[in-house]
This record gives sequence, C-alpha cells and structure tokens, in this order.
Amino acid sequence: MTATPDLGTSQLASPDLLRSVFRRHAAGVAVITAAGASGPVGFTATSLSSVSAEPPLLSFGVGTGASSWPALSGADHVGVHILGEHQRELAATFARSGADRFGAPTAWREGPEGVPVLDDVLAWLVCRVVARVPAGDHRIVLAEVVLGDPAGTGRPLLYHQGRFTALRD
Repeated sequence: MTATPDLGTSQLASPDLLRSVFRRHAAGVAVITAAGASGPVGFTATSLSSVSAEPPLLSFGVGTGASSWPALSGADHVGVHILGEHQRELAATFARSGADRFGAPTAWREGPEGVPVLDDVLAWLVCRVVARVPAGDHRIVLAEVVLGDPAGTGRPLLYHQGRFTALRD
C-alpha cells in the first residue's frame, strides 16, 4: 500500500527541500581524484552515474566552489573510485573541507595518465573528461572510461540520511 501525499504540507522548491528529499535517497559513495598543479585533488561524490555503455561514459557533479574544482576544471583525466563499507573514514576525509586528503592514512599511488588511484577500493576507473556542463552552482562532468579494475572485494559504502552506512540484509 502506498501513502497518499499530503499536498497541504508540500513545500516550495528550495535548496533545503532538495537536500531533505535526497537525504532519503540512498546513494553509492565514490571518490573522484585528479592531478592538480599543486598536487593531487579529490572529493567524495554521491552523484556518480553511468551514462552510456557505447561508448562507456559516466557523469558526476562537482560544485564550482569546491577546493578541487580549479584542478578538475582543467583536468584531462580523472580517477573514479567506488568505496567499500570498510572505507567510511576515507569517505569522510575526502568530504571534509580543509582535510589533508592524500596524507596518511590515505593509501594511493600515481596511476595511468598521472591520475591518483586509491588503494583497497571496490573498483576504480581512469576516465578522459569529454565535457563539463554548467548546472547551477555545479558542473556535470561527463567522462569516457579509459581503463579500470573492478576486482576489489567487499560490499559498497552508502550515503543515507546524512551519514555513511552499509547495506543490511
């Protein structure tokens, strides 16, 4: 049985309404990385989406006010990392403003195309950026998959109700 919406309590569109609704939407957690002029950059993303299989394209959103945006705005390639439930702290580090994201205990190496590749993730991809589409205070980055490794083990990390969590059986 589905609940009937109470249209009498509906809210006008606002950033708070959008945030409130999407807090109820469980999303997978990824970390996006790129090589920057001053060193590697990265951020936690829950907006990762598969776009096309032929050619293999994905997308993610990034705020233009984010500390990683200047590097991402000119990067030719990015790394996309799918986090496991054992990586809550890593997700929090890459989500925290001002954090030393690539310092200890973050384990990473320089990968193909100079992209920072994180260790011990469920899967990772290196992608070539093909477009940056303006979308309000964000940009939607479209990227073509170049190579990757889906061989990590474990269960995915999720973001729901404002916190990192795991699947329940």
